[in-house]
Amino acid sequence: MAEDLIRYDTLAQEALRGVVRTVLERVAESGLPGEHHLFIAFDTKAEGVDISDRLRQQYPDEMTVVLQYQFWDLELGEDYFEVKLAFNNIPERLVVPFDSIKAFYDPSVQFGLQFGAPGAANDEDPEEAALPAIVNEDGTGGGMPAGVGLEQPAETPDTRAAAAEESAQPAAKVVELDAFRKK
Repeated sequence: MAEDLIRYDTLAQEALRGVVRTVLERVAESGLPGEHHLFIAFDTKAEGVDISDRLRQQYPDEMTVVLQYQFWDLELGEDYFEVKLAFNNIPERLVVPFDSIKAFYDPSVQFGLQFGAPGAANDEDPEEAALPAIVNEDGTGGGMPAGVGLEQPAETPDTRAAAAEESAQPAAKVVELDAFRKK
């Protein structure tokens, strides 16, 4: 297999982290619409993560925060977000670089993204790099994202019937991108 000099793994990570950033920008501007709420898991040891010593002791490796009812001062920088939350009625300010995010999930619409370890896209062997995973509504990994592929099959009555049947099934909101790399 040819060496991936374009680094598609890195591009995919950056693009999907951009989805998280855009969602947080909208929430910072307008609040959470409807029933939306966000679970964000991040690596507490990653460079640039700023949390209190108390939280770092309680969550030495990974922490998941929920943005739903009680959060304030959500602000975004170029490569991080910061938010204030209360933990056991103690207000805390957290600074979370986008590169430290391990998972993002909005259970109200069953949308989730799971990322590889920070820096994984920079591993020496791109085939071994951890790629973001996209999760179906039922929690299983999916296949290739809709619209991705070298050729699109011609539409026939059989493919239209299959598509109609498939649309009756829970649709994949996100796809396991590991399907793109060679096993």
